[in-house]
Amino acid sequence: MTKPTRLALFDLDGTLIPGDSDHAFGEFMVRLGWVDADAHRRANDAFYQQYLAGTLDIDAYVDFATSAWRPRSAAEQAAAHAQFMAEVMRPQLLPAAFDLVRQHQRAGDLVAIVTATNEFVTAPIAAAFGVEHLLAVRLQRDAAGAVTGRIDGLPSFREGKIGRVHDWLATLGHRLDGFASSTFYSDSTNDLPLLELVSDPVATNPGPALEAVARQRGWRILRLFA
Repeated sequence: MTKPTRLALFDLDGTLIPGDSDHAFGEFMVRLGWVDADAHRRANDAFYQQYLAGTLDIDAYVDFATSAWRPRSAAEQAAAHAQFMAEVMRPQLLPAAFDLVRQHQRAGDLVAIVTATNEFVTAPIAAAFGVEHLLAVRLQRDAAGAVTGRIDGLPSFREGKIGRVHDWLATLGHRLDGFASSTFYSDSTNDLPLLELVSDPVATNPGPALEAVARQRGWRILRLFA
């Protein structure tokens, strides 16, 4: 197999999809009646605002975000996620994002999604995009295999994305500086550490704060969604 010479990394929420899958899954828990609607929605919205402001406590959020479904059986969890994909996520999997991913795959680039959303929510989304490598927040499990509400290892959030990318590349026998080019697509200033590290940062559907940084630094700005 030919060794890839270029690396393409994608944030997920707001980048490859127009919405936020983590927040949307919380709303979906309300729809299923698995949580107290008012209390859960208030907390979910508050955490989302913290994320946008760059002040999110990722450990507290993961504990909250998994609390609605982790007491449920594996069968209930799987059925809920299948319904979430069909009803909530499929309409957000848009051609422009698929085309961008396929462009890098056809070029032979090494492609990965690097997201601060947990692996339970995002694994089926990455599979839908046809992306083999997913670097998401790993969920700790107990001896019986049940999710505990804690994070397993380094969270792929802010500076943690850098560590996770380096560790993942090492398992494949690669180094970041071994690629002719490395691209990272993201919409958020939470991802500035990794955007600043790669050779080709792309502000993708950027919020106002990231767009201002991108214009100041001469980074490419890409808008996948109207």
